[in-house]
Amino acid sequence: QVQLVESGGGLVQAGGSLRLSCLASIHTFSVYAMGWFRQAPGKEREFVAAIDRSAISTYYADSVKGRFTISRDNAKNTVYLQMNSLKPEDTGVYFCSADGNINAVQRGLSYYWGQGTQVTVSS
Repeated sequence: QVQLVESGGGLVQAGGSLRLSCLASIHTFSVYAMGWFRQAPGKEREFVAAIDRSAISTYYADSVKGRFTISRDNAKNTVYLQMNSLKPEDTGVYFCSADGNINAVQRGLSYYWGQGTQVTVSS
């Protein structure tokens, strides 16, 4: 079966950094586009970043451009989200997702989702 497991979340002070990882138990990881979404308390889920299967194209929400970087290591079946200059408004549960169609990933319509990892940024 397909399983996505996020890790790397935690508590960090504003201005700090975290790197999230998502390990995918997908037989042919390299054919999937991957993405990150987040959901803050009392807020709707929002798109954060996406990356195509070859890591040629990346996409970011305006709110994280210049601060977050999405990357992938197809040999390790892993996608990463490097988060720098963190702000309290970055607090939320971060989910990774996978789909064969990067447009579906960007729209939050991925077939596969992880369980989420909590990121808390203190003021």
